[in-house]
Amino acid sequence: MIRILWIAVTTLFLGSTWLSAQRMDTMAMHPIQPIAPATVTNQPMVDLGAKLFFDPRLSKSGFISCNSCHNLSMGGSDNLATSIGDRWQQGPINAPTVLNSSMSVAQFWDGRARDLKEQAGGPIANPGEMAFTHDLAITMLASIPQYVEEFERVFDTRVVDIDGVTKAIAAFEETLVTPNARFDRWLKGDRSAITATELEGYQLFKSSGCAMCHNGPAAGGRTFRKMGIVEPYRTDNPAEGRFAVTGRDADRFSFKVPSLRNVELTYPYFHDGAADTLAESVDVMGRIQLGKRYSPQENAKIVAFLKTLTGDQPSFQLPQLPPSSDATPRPNPFD
Repeated sequence: MIRILWIAVTTLFLGSTWLSAQRMDTMAMHPIQPIAPATVTNQPMVDLGAKLFFDPRLSKSGFISCNSCHNLSMGGSDNLATSIGDRWQQGPINAPTVLNSSMSVAQFWDGRARDLKEQAGGPIANPGEMAFTHDLAITMLASIPQYVEEFERVFDTRVVDIDGVTKAIAAFEETLVTPNARFDRWLKGDRSAITATELEGYQLFKSSGCAMCHNGPAAGGRTFRKMGIVEPYRTDNPAEGRFAVTGRDADRFSFKVPSLRNVELTYPYFHDGAADTLAESVDVMGRIQLGKRYSPQENAKIVAFLKTLTGDQPSFQLPQLPPSSDATPRPNPFD
């Protein structure tokens, strides 16, 4: 009796292990892998970063925050072709989503920032975006007692500096991942998670060559590719892509491949925001990148698949920003 029970238990264990291994092998065969939930190791730093991400006082006008262009209620973007900066300036390029951005090879369309920390300092000092300076931003934060206390708690110093500011914002942004998309559940073995039409769209996505660039957990963000391989891409946008960073002619009009995660939320599309809809973007990408002209039915299937990549959106309590002190410099929105 004991021997039979041991055999049954062993068989069950080996069977479950085999199934688990099979499931891992199956996921490894796919160009896109599931997104894992965020792991927080320093909650106080994340909390500080959340406040700074939402604080408009980091801008000259006192009106623009990181969340203005990377709205966490709108897929981490602003749904504008190009963003609105200080004194209603038109931005030069489409704002990429901040969601899952920690999975990218670099930050910005041209990859000029190595990581989220380096990226976080750019918009603050950009005259066309938040239009402040790092020195002025630090002066403002240092005049707010609660921020000084939080810096002491997080960094063990009462000195507020731009290194700590960008490190905290990056720590918060690293938590902005979107696991549990329907496609992720399908990858993990739930065959009811996507429809037959969506599955056909996925097969088209792979067979057409889309997955050559859009792969990995973020379904993109890992490489730079020229915009317009088969046909030239026509645009009035002056951005030159990776060339602006490297100066190499081979990098002209090469842009970071955008993530397709939550792509149904992050319209309009491309670095110039010229494609208003997913259907339009699929049509353009098929033609200029792959030399493929999708039928309306094929296009609709690929779009249906792309919508399965929308995951659980970040959920957290909106941070309560600390009040300014009498010594805090006031904004200058009209100067």
